[in-house]
Amino acid sequence: MKTEKTDRTEKPEAPRRAPRRQRELVVRGIPISPGVAIGAVYDTSEEPTVAPRRAITAARVEEERQRLAAAVTASRKQVAKLKARLGVLPEEAQEELEPLLDAYAMMLGESRLLRGARRRIGEELLAAETAVQDEAEAIAAVILAAKDDDKPGLRRRAGEVREIARRLTRNLTATPFRSLKEVPAGAILVAEELTPADAALLDPARIAGVATEEGGADGHTAIMLRALGIPSVLGCAGLTEAARRGDEAVLDGGAGTIVLRPGAAALEAGQESLAAYAKEKARLAKLRRLPSVTLDGEEVELQANLEIPAELPLIAQAGAQGIGLLRTEFLFMNRDDLPDEDAQFEAYSQIVGSLPEDGVTIRVLDWGGEKDMEALAQGVEPWHSGPNPALGLRGIRMLLKRPELLESQFAAILRVATQGPVRILLPMVTVPAEVAQAREIYERVIRRLRRKGVALPEKAPPLGAMIETPGAALAADAIALEADFFAIGTNDLAMYTLAVDRAEAEVAHLYDPLHPAVLRLVQFATEAALRLRMPVSVCGEMAGNPRLVPLLLGLGLRSLSMNASAIPRVKQMVRTLKIDDCARFARRVMEQGDPQRIQELVLNFGEPAAGRE
Repeated sequence: MKTEKTDRTEKPEAPRRAPRRQRELVVRGIPISPGVAIGAVYDTSEEPTVAPRRAITAARVEEERQRLAAAVTASRKQVAKLKARLGVLPEEAQEELEPLLDAYAMMLGESRLLRGARRRIGEELLAAETAVQDEAEAIAAVILAAKDDDKPGLRRRAGEVREIARRLTRNLTATPFRSLKEVPAGAILVAEELTPADAALLDPARIAGVATEEGGADGHTAIMLRALGIPSVLGCAGLTEAARRGDEAVLDGGAGTIVLRPGAAALEAGQESLAAYAKEKARLAKLRRLPSVTLDGEEVELQANLEIPAELPLIAQAGAQGIGLLRTEFLFMNRDDLPDEDAQFEAYSQIVGSLPEDGVTIRVLDWGGEKDMEALAQGVEPWHSGPNPALGLRGIRMLLKRPELLESQFAAILRVATQGPVRILLPMVTVPAEVAQAREIYERVIRRLRRKGVALPEKAPPLGAMIETPGAALAADAIALEADFFAIGTNDLAMYTLAVDRAEAEVAHLYDPLHPAVLRLVQFATEAALRLRMPVSVCGEMAGNPRLVPLLLGLGLRSLSMNASAIPRVKQMVRTLKIDDCARFARRVMEQGDPQRIQELVLNFGEPAAGRE
């Protein structure tokens, strides 16, 4: 009887276990581009490049160099075709992709990558594809090893080098590239990985969503997908093994999930999310056109931080009132020579020219021993970074040691100031004398350009100081007498105040921009500027957190600069506030000595309302 019972219980279960693969499966990844997509999976793979390491004889050196030259020619044609296709993409995607393709074209010119590959062919007797891969990895390793706070930027630059190496290798080995022509309309594209060039071939009117196994939030592919407005999730481990072509799927780019073969409940939830997202998108789109004004009529300037020109489309989409922090390090990274005045002028013109009515605050080069830039290492006398580069020769300290760098940047910015309003920001200021010395150089450059008959604005752009160390904040009264404006960099200010590096896992939990010491330094610097009726802004991560807006406004700040994606929700918060309420709230917060209590007060200030229409 026992055996019969076992047989009866097992037989009905067998059919349920057989189609195990058909069950609903939720795969989680990194949210990249918000939005919800419901459609059939279309999986696509790219034939792997088979390029084993290969040595050559001395007699074949010239032959291998000719092979490399042919691959370079083919790659240039492919990049040119991609650039020719820009006209069919949305304007935001065009503006994002064009600078990237220009960077690719530069690397297919007389670049370090190609010079190094040719050298390896001759000196190390390597086949062309092996030489390209070795040189690309060597360059990428140098970039990624830089002790730079901008890790996403370093990864993007290393990715650019590797992408060109990948293209050259595929051309050298005659390996076909991925084709996306067969993707049906309304499909959710699933792949192991997409390159920026792949993303450029996507039609946002046909592709409902994108999900990949590889990739991260700060790469060029992610920026492209956001610019195209395609709901996307990257970094979905196990996705390509679990998904089959034709499977129904629900993708949520905001939550970072893709549900394969959804059941009735998951499908209904996806449809509700799709409708809610469409409504939210329409509401935020309305916010773009509305002013950033409090309920009692106080205007708050919301600007965007810009890391690389590729982010310009995101700034336009967000409705930013200009650029509050343009980091210029991108001009000096991943190149063998220093950008001269004309090269810098062209780069700044691209940015200022795209925002002729809005202001652009350009921070001059912030570089020191902690940032590895080969062009600077070769173009100026080297120095030792020391055991703690973050406390060494960096920012304005380095520029005053090498005034020719500062002079070329000043000259390029002064020339571009005829195209639109600009300001100049000095990094890592700690004492008033640094601003005074920089102003002497600045005025000398102005006189030189005027003698040469160069067109300049009638009034020279303001020269401001970055407040990002406790010393600068505590000396803000004196620095304000030398500077024309302040920009408070809360990221570094919190790091230096608390002696915490957020990149160090052991102490990252101690990093807290709401620590009373950090807030008091922000307050001190703000009040010093306001006493002289001098412009002051916050350009760190605090500015992009909607929950911190009441506190910042209450401290007297009226200008915030942040990542472009944060602007709509910060504006939404601004439009629900009254300045008197914010001032009372700030007084209450500044009375506290316990960071945990401050956190509680901030969280309990109130949920952001929907905003006014």
